[in-house]
Parts: sequence; structure tokens; C-alpha cells
Amino acid sequence: MDEDGHPKTLQFACPSRGQQRLVTTSNSLEKDFDYSAWGKNQDLNKRIQLLRIITQISHNSTFLTFLLTGVPGLEWAHAWISIPFCCLYLTALSGNTLILFVVLTEPSFHEPMYYFLSMLSTTDIGLCISTLVTVLGIFWLNAREISFNACLSQMFFIHLFTFMESSVLLAMAFDHFVAISNPLRYATILTHARISQIGLAVITRGTVILTPLVLLLKHLSFCRSHVLRHSYCFYPDVMKLLYSDTKINSAFGLIAIISTTGVDSIFILLSYVLIIHSVLNIASPEERKKAFSTCISHITAVAIFYIPLISLSFVHRFGKHSPPYVPTLIANIYLLIPPLMNPIIYRVKTKQIEKAVLKLVCSKGTHI
Repeated sequence: MDEDGHPKTLQFACPSRGQQRLVTTSNSLEKDFDYSAWGKNQDLNKRIQLLRIITQISHNSTFLTFLLTGVPGLEWAHAWISIPFCCLYLTALSGNTLILFVVLTEPSFHEPMYYFLSMLSTTDIGLCISTLVTVLGIFWLNAREISFNACLSQMFFIHLFTFMESSVLLAMAFDHFVAISNPLRYATILTHARISQIGLAVITRGTVILTPLVLLLKHLSFCRSHVLRHSYCFYPDVMKLLYSDTKINSAFGLIAIISTTGVDSIFILLSYVLIIHSVLNIASPEERKKAFSTCISHITAVAIFYIPLISLSFVHRFGKHSPPYVPTLIANIYLLIPPLMNPIIYRVKTKQIEKAVLKLVCSKGTHI
């Protein structure tokens, strides 16, 4: 304890990282260890022992907190920046909720294509809700602190809904392939029971892959600064703050990406190779054009999902010297643009949904 009765504070450098961290020690540590052992001329073994014990404090997730980041360099304008963000969130949530409501309530939309579309809207709603509180909390209240357990929970759901969206896009590609290549057996192949199994598999795969990945972080030490680069908890961002060896976590993370979005993207590409082959075998030019036009919405949805995702991965891996606002911009595009654009894409390209939405809005207007 110092002269004023406050807990002592030690400052030391993380080995091989050159980063300093302040660690507050409790009375129990003060009783068990002689702080003079920290001096330059004292025994090295005592200093190593003290360093190990102090580092154990970072294992206690109850007291560990992270600091989220808004838009670096524009903290003074966060209130103004929150206005377009709030509009984007409202548009994304309302658009996806409307599509989900129309598909579930209109019997004419109880078909495989629209069931997959409702799954896509569900994942988009989940992505928006997962980040809404922390993003707007930073812009409105400057609420940057987030506890370790809350950060793990947010990170789990962000990546879960990301993996689920990738899986749903793959299922939609399979739906297009069956509809074009084998339309007579479409109803017998994609039955309601099979669609339910696909939906269950989408959730199960993401959960099984992410659970060990997140649990591994609970047993590791964080020795560097706890400032994250984004306004939400993102796995590669949290990994950069680890004091412990990250080889196992990096390997698990790579396996998770390859086995989800990596495998899905390959099969989506393969599906479109088979779709193109099937379309080219159609004799009528008009029928070929019609078959291709049914895939435009899905191709656009795949592009706006994978391009920001790949861009963010490249920024985290190779963008060490990029301006601080670049990762923030790409991170927000990665999570906001797909939920925002998917309802617009499918309402414009799918005439049935557009008519149903207009019918719903008009009927509400007449009742008012």
C-alpha cells in the first residue's frame, strides 16, 4: 500500500512484446511478495516469479474489461455520426423484419425459395442486434467499456450470424441449381422437412465451430493495452491483445474460417458453374435469359457479403500501417451493408415480395 492507503501499482514490460501495462496488486500479493525484488539488482528468479503471479490477474475475466473504439480522430463528431448509423440500423431492421413477416404470414410464400429468404433476413436481424447496443452506445454516450464476458458473448453471436449467413447463401445457391437444372423434381427434393433440416444444420455447424474457439480465450492472459480497434468485439481484434501464445487460437480461427465461409464460397462457385452449364443447355434464348435473371439477386447478395468480409480480413492481416479510420470503415460496412442491402435487392428483384409489401402497406394505410 502507498502512503495514502491505495493499492500499489507496478509497471512492467511484457516479454518479447515491448508493451507496458499497469497492474494493481491486492493486499494478499503485498503480504506474499517483497516488492524490492523488482529492483534491477535483485534476484532474476524472484522477478520472474512475481511477474507470473501478477500476470495471473489477467486470467480473472470478472475484472477484465475492454475499451471499444468509435471513429478514431472524429470523437468530437460522434453525435453527428450516430445519425446516419441510426438510420442505417432502422432501415436494415425494418426491411428484414418486413420481409420475414410477409414470408411467414402469406401462404403464397410458403415455398423453399422464400423460406431461405426468411432465414437470410433472420441472420441479418441477428447481426444488427448483436452490434447495435455497443455502436450506438459509443456514439451517443461514449460508453466504451465492455466486460470480458460481454465481449465474448457479442463476439460469439457476431461470428455465429456471419457463418449462418454464409451457410444460407450456399443453401440458396443449391435452391437455384435445383430449380434450373431439375425443375420437375424441385418440390420433391426441397421438402419442408428437408428445409428444416438445412436450417438446423446451419445453426448447429456455427455453434459447434465457434464454442471451442470462444472458450479457449477464457483461459488466456491479456497483457497488452485493452483498446479494441472497432466498436464491437471481433475475434482477430481480440487476438491481438493476447499475452499468451496465440498459435492454437490462430490455428482454430483459420480452421473455423476455412470450414465455414471458405467451404461455402467454393460450393457456391461450384453451384453457379453447374447452373451456367444447365442454362446453356436450354434451347430457347428467352428461357436462358429468364433462368439467368432469377440468379441476379442471389449473386448480388453473395457479392455484398463476401467482398467486405474478405476486405476486413486483409486489413487485419496486412493493414498494419493503414490509417486508423480504414479498419473502422470496413468493419462497419462488413456488418451493416449486407443487412441493409438484402431487403432492397430482394424487394426490387422479386416482384412477388414487392407486391406483397405494397399490399401490406396499403392495407395498413386504409385501416388508419
